[in-house]
Amino acid sequence: MNLKSQFEELCSPFTEDGQLIANLWKEIETKYSENGRHYHNLLHLENMFRELEEVRINISDFTALSFSVFYHDVIYDATSKANEEKSAAKAVKRLAELHIHQDTISIISAQILATKFHQRSDQQDTNYILDADLSVLGKDFETYLEYTQNIRKEYSIYPDFLYKPGRKKVLKHFLELESIFKTEYFKGKYEAQAKENIAAELRLL
Repeated sequence: MNLKSQFEELCSPFTEDGQLIANLWKEIETKYSENGRHYHNLLHLENMFRELEEVRINISDFTALSFSVFYHDVIYDATSKANEEKSAAKAVKRLAELHIHQDTISIISAQILATKFHQRSDQQDTNYILDADLSVLGKDFETYLEYTQNIRKEYSIYPDFLYKPGRKKVLKHFLELESIFKTEYFKGKYEAQAKENIAAELRLL
């Protein structure tokens, strides 16, 4: 299923206003297709949904989680430190237009905010979105290298002498976590390779 029809299906239980759904999708598509989005784009969402589909049976509220995926990077500016907060605020506003229950909106907002620091959550659904978000770290090295190049392009405003120390800090943060992945499934699938990939990138920086 493509992202557009997936989003339409996701919204349909909450409203019969086809124009509203079309407008919401258009905004998401436009945001994720902005110039300068070399990694945080629609392909990133597709990859996350592919990963989450594998563990769908373990997710207690796949509807909420799906909205979180769609909105988690809807606002993305490489020079901003408040992308997650702004994305969560956008989600809260848009999902209220769909008349989604306030409790569900709060869950979605919390899941989006959790993608800022990637700390283990006591909410297992949140751990699944965090792991799907970072799944690229554990892919084969060629895929990982392509990801690092795309991230570098997103931060092209910064010269190497600013970018490299910042990137090293991010990578070391991942290695210092008790484990990069929070769920047993993703840990088993990607943890070892992710650590190898990150160590290899650190040697290249």
